[in-house]
Amino acid sequence: MKKMLLFVLCIACGLAGPAHAGDRFPYKVKGEHKGGDVTPTQAWEMVQKDPEHTFIVDVRTRSEYQDIGHPAGAINIPWLFATFRPGKDGYDKVLNPNFAQDLLARFNPKTDTLLLLCRSAERTIAATTAAVDAGFPAERVFNVLGGFEGDKEKNPKSPDLGKRTLGGWRLEGLPWTYDMNPKLMYRRDFQQ
Repeated sequence: MKKMLLFVLCIACGLAGPAHAGDRFPYKVKGEHKGGDVTPTQAWEMVQKDPEHTFIVDVRTRSEYQDIGHPAGAINIPWLFATFRPGKDGYDKVLNPNFAQDLLARFNPKTDTLLLLCRSAERTIAATTAAVDAGFPAERVFNVLGGFEGDKEKNPKSPDLGKRTLGGWRLEGLPWTYDMNPKLMYRRDFQQ
């Protein structure tokens, strides 16, 4: 009887996992920046609390936003653009020279809160500082820890070694999509 009760308890905890995913992942800030830090779950709660003035800004490349998926409702303003030049870790990337202007064209620094998200919360370190430098108050600009995909497993004994299995928006079970809504896609792509 005790074994059966323990088995049922284990199953119930496993099913409840996504609801408490934010408690499972030890997020780390990957560098200094001028804004704040939130977990993916905290970011989602902030959007739910004030959807008129709180926005998820996906700063990944346009192809990452489309091909890997993105948080539901996330607006794509790339921090970097992918090039076709081979580099050290795949194709080289170049800085979006219009990043700050793109933020200011889309959001109001006096009223809006920005939740910046990338793959694993590395690009957003610089992007968060750039948003503050552009005029958004530091108390309303946040780096979403873990990003969309989370960090890579580094334990050499893990079968997931090298895979992105450590946190992030998607692994926390938060709403995400592959849908490409023109209202959320990078605006300069529509300006010819």
